[in-house]
Amino acid sequence: MAGTDEDAVAAADDALYVLTAVLLTPAKFPSVLGDDYPEACAALGLAPLADGYGLVLGQDGDGARWTVVVDDVSLVAVAIASWDCGMEYDLSPDERSVVAALPGWPLAVAVAAPGVPEPHDPDPEVADGPPLTPPDTSRWGPAQRRLGADEIALQWAVWREQIDDSAFPTTDGASEDAEKEDAPAAAGEQADGQPGHTGVRRVLAEARAYVDTPPPLGRVRSSFAPGDARTLRADGPGWSLVARTDDIAFVLLDAEPGEVLPVGRGPELPGLLEALDKMAVRPI
Repeated sequence: MAGTDEDAVAAADDALYVLTAVLLTPAKFPSVLGDDYPEACAALGLAPLADGYGLVLGQDGDGARWTVVVDDVSLVAVAIASWDCGMEYDLSPDERSVVAALPGWPLAVAVAAPGVPEPHDPDPEVADGPPLTPPDTSRWGPAQRRLGADEIALQWAVWREQIDDSAFPTTDGASEDAEKEDAPAAAGEQADGQPGHTGVRRVLAEARAYVDTPPPLGRVRSSFAPGDARTLRADGPGWSLVARTDDIAFVLLDAEPGEVLPVGRGPELPGLLEALDKMAVRPI
């Protein structure tokens, strides 16, 4: 594994200026790195441990970028929660909790440590491997698609208010909607609960298959939502789905650059979302 030798760990631990931190667990991981938890771990050369990791991103005294991987997930979680609340927290992982020191950053970081040189990759002789770099999100693809789904989950109300429920077909309008299958509204559910959009049909079919054959850990995740609802996130080859268990769903496809396809509840979606929520990974 790149960066796990004693020299690299020592270099990263020597006056590491912590800039940010993220969790890498089955229930919460940077989705830009992969469709599921094992894939995200593989992007960093890490084994997918059940308890996960904390990723501490910072610079050493020379300004070099380092990602320190620790197994003290609770410590990193507390730090992130404190920062989110606007509180100061000195994140200083114990050396015994350090699993690896990886050169570079796997995610884009917009800030830099004061008083040290600008962020740069460590010296190859110290890094003992190629530096991590953020996935390319400058053009549409899996990484950008997953980031789009993240944004919808975070800004659900903003996206939801753009959808007119009357655009979703009803039983009385089934025959009329069948004639308009190529129209934008065809992404919504028809009378039998199946969407008119071919790509969305495939997504829902693959999501249903997850219920019978569990996918890799983290492919389906459930998180808090207002009221008694849950926010569901599911990913698969070439697609992402974001939904509220008491509402509609949104689908993003690699094959549909920049498109967000709404899926009305209809008679089948509620049952699918309930089944996915039961088997989803949840934050502890």
